[in-house]
Amino acid sequence: MARVLVVDDDPTVREVVVSYLRAAGHQVDETGDGESVAGLMRDDPADLVVLDLMLPGIDGLEVCRRLRAGSDVPVIMLTALGTETDRVVGLELGADDSVTKPFSPRELVLRIESVLRRAGERTKAEEGRLEDGDLVVDLGRHEATLGDRVLALTSREYDLLQFLVSHPGTAFSREQLLQQVWGWSFGDQSTVTVHVRRLREKVEVDPTMPERLVTVWGVGYRWEAR
Repeated sequence: MARVLVVDDDPTVREVVVSYLRAAGHQVDETGDGESVAGLMRDDPADLVVLDLMLPGIDGLEVCRRLRAGSDVPVIMLTALGTETDRVVGLELGADDSVTKPFSPRELVLRIESVLRRAGERTKAEEGRLEDGDLVVDLGRHEATLGDRVLALTSREYDLLQFLVSHPGTAFSREQLLQQVWGWSFGDQSTVTVHVRRLREKVEVDPTMPERLVTVWGVGYRWEAR
């Protein structure tokens, strides 16, 4: 059982999502605006936030930005059809997944539980280190360093880096990465593309000519060990 905060200005959407989550055994808080999120998270922090992109006042992107400034709480964004650019921006800001409206409430619950399961697995990571040249992934600290610099990674980026460094020389498709890194049997493959691009910006000398996280044309991506 987890505590989930549902943020959506449409009371009908909130009612449906809240009822499905409670039926699945989760505790649920809800709000219809972005302004109240900070206070709710401060008073009774949620384990995951379901966040509508189109909110009155402070929109979902700004709420996600503020959450990421001080927390790694998992975020699933709800987006409308035709907002692909905003969905990608949300992923770049650190959202863990996005679901397009109209959506199946059951599918949303499955995605929520998948993200929660992955977050729980990270907290149970055993002590250990993965090393690749000047790159060190510290499993116990859930942290990666490049030389003497700690990398500012989101949880999704860290998961991807840890997985790839653990499997050097093996090419993975976007579909395989969705399933094996984040445990999603379905989902938008642009999630992988976005996180690969952001990860390259942090581990490559020249992200436009990657030497570590390389593209395997017609397949996907491969980590080249130093």
